[in-house]
This record gives sequence, C-alpha cells and structure tokens, in this order.
Amino acid sequence: MAEALAGAGARIAVHGIAGDAQIEEVCTHLKRLGAPEAEFFHGDLRDPAQITHLMQAVADWGGADILVNNAGIQHTAPLADMPHDMWQAIIAVNLSAAFYTMQAALPAMAERGYGRVVNIASVQGLIGSVNKGPYVAAKHGIIGLSKVAALEYAAAGSKESGGVTVNCICPGWTETTLITPQIEARAQEIGGDRAAAVADLLSEKQPSKRTSDPREMGALALWLCDPIAHNVTGTAIPVDGGWTTQ
Repeated sequence: MAEALAGAGARIAVHGIAGDAQIEEVCTHLKRLGAPEAEFFHGDLRDPAQITHLMQAVADWGGADILVNNAGIQHTAPLADMPHDMWQAIIAVNLSAAFYTMQAALPAMAERGYGRVVNIASVQGLIGSVNKGPYVAAKHGIIGLSKVAALEYAAAGSKESGGVTVNCICPGWTETTLITPQIEARAQEIGGDRAAAVADLLSEKQPSKRTSDPREMGALALWLCDPIAHNVTGTAIPVDGGWTTQ
C-alpha cells in the first residue's frame, strides 16, 4: 500500500517494527517509486501515549490526508489457553491503535474537506475462526469502529473536495509473514512442502484456491483514496476469492 501510494506521488509517513538499516532502505525505496518525501515515525502501538506522540509528529510534518491502519499481530490458541498478555497486545495493536490514530487524524481531514482512512480488517472481521479469539474480536471491532467513523464524517467536505471516507479492506489468504506460522504448521500436519500446505489450507476456505498478493491490497487502497470514491464509505470489502460468499 505504501508503494502504491508512493507511485501516485503521495508523501509517505512510514511506521513499523524495523531497525535503522531497514528504515533507511524502505524510505529510499519509496522515494525512488515517486514519493516526494518518505520519513519514518517511531511509536509503540500498544501505548496510547506513544501513538499520540507519533500522530502529533506526523501532524507537524504536514499532516495525514490518508491514514492506513495496517499494523497487526497474531497468536493462535484456544480460548482456554490464550495468554492474557496476548489478548491485551492483539487488541491493543489490531484495534485500539486504529481508534487512537483515527481520533487524531479525522478532525483535520474534515477541516480540509478531504481525507481517507483505510483500515485493514480481514475476512475474520466478517466470520468466526477457531483458536483466534483476540484476532477475530479485533477485526470485527475495527469494522464496527469504521462504520461509526464513516457515519460521523460522511457529510464532511464535498464531491469536489473528495470528502472524508472510512473503509475496511478484508483480505483472505494473502502472502504475508502473518500467515507463515499457519502454513508451516499445516505442512507438518500433512507431511508436505509449503505449496502443498497452502493448497490444503485454501481448499478448506478460499474457493479460488489462490492467495492474494499484497500489491492487490495496494491497488484497492489507492482507488479508495481517489476523489472519485467520495461516496464509498463505511464498507468492508472482501478480497478473499469467494470465502465469505459461501
């Protein structure tokens, strides 16, 4: 998503878990793609005070016309065995952090008459899944939170300015490191390689039997940020090969 927005000429405020070398590499890469500026902003998303500091630093840098909440962590275990600290951490990063960043960014977007919030939910924000209690709760929560924000800011701006919209993208199986532990576990179960494990996992849930590439989410996010999408708000758009259609 950062690459797609950089390619369209957006300045990119980067956040994530990274060392100095990776930060420099990512910011240089985004500028090569077309971002006039790319700067890294630190902050532990489990800590509301650090989120406030992060968002103020972004505001001082020029503000956020587009906010993408894509941070996520995962831990799989039955409810009975889920560690309390993992519940707290997953809810904090996957849900509460989005509340704090939206609370900081949306008023200024409304004043400018244009703003876009793209929250990355999941198909598991639309359905249930065993052994993923905090993750599913957080993803259901971010869809509900996005609907509230979409309604509260629906009348901000105009067709000409682009308005302020809040939407969720709900990926199915997507090739990111977040799904790697599940693929590895399935490979051990079936005694197969990675490709066999992916095929086995998708055969249960994703009718297309194809994973998505993160660039597909970038293309969708970029379209949602276009002024032409001024009336697309409060949605939760699945990119799941038919998973939630069943």
